[in-house]
Amino acid sequence: MPGSVAAGLTFTTPLIFERGAKGRTGVSLAKSEVPDVDPAALYGDLFRKEQPALAEVSEPEAVRHYVQLSQQNFAIDTGMYPLGSCTMKYNPKVNEWAARLPGFATLHPLTPDSMAQGALELMYRLEQGLAQVCGMDRVSLQPAAGAQGEYVGLQMIRAYHSAQGRSPKKVLIPETAHGTNPASCALNGFTAVPFPVDEHGIVLPDQLAPFVDDDVAAIMVTNPNTVGLFETHMATMAEMVHAKGGLVYGDGANLNAIMGRGRPGDFGIDVMQFNLHKTFTTPHGGGGPGCGPVGYKKILDPYAPVPVAERNDDGTYRLDYGSRPQSIGRVRSFHTNFGMAVRAYAYMREMGPEGLRMATDLAVLNANYLRVCLGETWKVAFDRTCMHEVVISDKHLKDTHVTTMDVAKRLMDYGYHPPTVYFPLVVKGAMLIEPTETETKQELDRFVDAMKSISDEAQREPETVTGAPHLTRLRRLDETRAARNPVLRYVAPKSA
Repeated sequence: MPGSVAAGLTFTTPLIFERGAKGRTGVSLAKSEVPDVDPAALYGDLFRKEQPALAEVSEPEAVRHYVQLSQQNFAIDTGMYPLGSCTMKYNPKVNEWAARLPGFATLHPLTPDSMAQGALELMYRLEQGLAQVCGMDRVSLQPAAGAQGEYVGLQMIRAYHSAQGRSPKKVLIPETAHGTNPASCALNGFTAVPFPVDEHGIVLPDQLAPFVDDDVAAIMVTNPNTVGLFETHMATMAEMVHAKGGLVYGDGANLNAIMGRGRPGDFGIDVMQFNLHKTFTTPHGGGGPGCGPVGYKKILDPYAPVPVAERNDDGTYRLDYGSRPQSIGRVRSFHTNFGMAVRAYAYMREMGPEGLRMATDLAVLNANYLRVCLGETWKVAFDRTCMHEVVISDKHLKDTHVTTMDVAKRLMDYGYHPPTVYFPLVVKGAMLIEPTETETKQELDRFVDAMKSISDEAQREPETVTGAPHLTRLRRLDETRAARNPVLRYVAPKSA
């Protein structure tokens, strides 16, 4: 029988509003020496007439509540995250140590440049390192996430065309691109134009050619793409778009498969975003905190966000606000998600060039190991050498009526976070699996065994799979009702 990271945690944790008692507190504060001020006079109509209905709990009650909630979570520190296209790799704890150094952790974002030299130097060095990794001339650290990095990159492309007196509207996006690309286009006033890939999962120049004309502002290409394959015609595609005056946006979501081995800037890419929370081991779960720096070629430098960290002739550092009059401006508060920048810089310095190459090699090796091993049981969508991730499907389970979603739910009983499901859309019943470089062969073998067991269960006793999960604190939920009728506010039960 499978084990479960959730086994033994099936008790119900009450809401914090259901703990404690009126007047109970977890702190002991001395009387304030600040004179009392009439809050109604200070805040006028904004003054709250009634105390908020907050929980009144002791310190042990508060601590136990949040510890119990944390025990119900699945995390990269708990087990493997085979989450394709999102690179949920392990975050080294030395990164956390570095980010918590007092000089970094307690630095106020409005500290004058002269008193923040260490932080500015780190930002400058991180920018230089990222530029070397991706083959770009500069990098902006401002965007707070990969999706915002996409948005900023397209903003710079739009500003570039405007400065040339042009206003092209189309952005070409292959079917195997990253899922957020069309939204980034729409937010920038561009029209996303999808185009097909060939039967082997990559773009062929002949398929692209009919779409390239004078109205093309850019092409957005994820390389490796979302089916885990390298776009071998990238340089040719770039030449075709450049010939019509367009630019090339490279989605850096899958950089973990090529860093240290290939530089997007050398493939003809003009601008790209990094996902530090994917490739450079900063926290990722729960939607962030993220950091999505944008690397770009010199032609886009006049339009880059400000401020940027610059090195003075005397070796000191400053934030430069004024040398880019055509800048798209500031795209977030302050200068970057600094804690993430510290973590990424610690990882880069720890790994060095050889370490980054090794991480890439192991990520690709692990994915191909899964491709071969899983292929003994499951249908591999593109059964050829892949990069960092492999796509399988539920095709062989068609007669059992067990679906990809059922398999994902059953994997929870085996102690694994489910892979990405039903994406990429070009593969029916897809499961997109990315092991990353941080998983051992032994862990990969256990995952393969779990997938084989689930396949066997689906054919012998399908109800075991369709009824999963069985060992988690909560069973299968009605996701439609949860989305359409969410309970967002606590309502205290009426007393009898």
